[in-house]
Amino acid sequence: MASIMDGERQFHIKAKKGEVGRYVILPGDPERVPKIAALLDNAVQIAQNREYNLYTGELDGVKVSVCSTGIGGPSAAIAVEELIKCGADTFIRVGTSGGIKLDVVGGDLCIATAAVRAEGTSREYLPAGYPAAADYEVVSALADSAKELCDGSFGNSYHVGVVQSKDSFYGEVEPDASAVTGLLREEWEGFRKCGCLTSEMECAGVFSVGLVRGARCGAVLTAIWNVERSVRGLPDNITEDSTRAIKCAIEAIRKLIKSDNAK
Repeated sequence: MASIMDGERQFHIKAKKGEVGRYVILPGDPERVPKIAALLDNAVQIAQNREYNLYTGELDGVKVSVCSTGIGGPSAAIAVEELIKCGADTFIRVGTSGGIKLDVVGGDLCIATAAVRAEGTSREYLPAGYPAAADYEVVSALADSAKELCDGSFGNSYHVGVVQSKDSFYGEVEPDASAVTGLLREEWEGFRKCGCLTSEMECAGVFSVGLVRGARCGAVLTAIWNVERSVRGLPDNITEDSTRAIKCAIEAIRKLIKSDNAK
């Protein structure tokens, strides 16, 4: 029986085996892909379809790819699924987020050890109660890289811990406009009390696919501001500059390439 999955190229990302590296950086924004790819050697665009913009180049002589995921868990999960089918097995999400823990200031880097599954995609991959956890090797490489890049000043620090993944951006920034305001605020307060670092929309989906498919996944997020600091009138930064997060991901992949080659 014929199927839409029968083609040589993947249905959504339009890539095939041999065109994708083992290591992949996953930004959300398609326009950020060529900027990241410019940091690789000999990078070329493989395909662009819908929210998926895919480039492949080299880092330290090893093939590395960059692929955008769009916004949210469903499209991110599709990207990871199809990239794995093309030969990838190590993923680093590079994204933006809204800080929750008061220690997190706009501009800081947040490295996810796991993601709160406050979204729907992970439910179709993991049993209820099973954590959407990042890979230890990837987390360690990211933390070591962040330590080298951050000087500890206001807006230039890094944090390692749990992040929240959600489906609704406006459920976070405008919860009173929802019909379930009380639920959103109660859950948010629980995440805050547990020390959740920051809120974003893709990590749980990415990590869940990785866990089920046997791929290594991690994430480094730029806090573009801190919701809780704003509410309390505390000093904060507002930034959309992901330069340090991108550098952190690149340097982490260098470390992973070196350690993988030594195995």
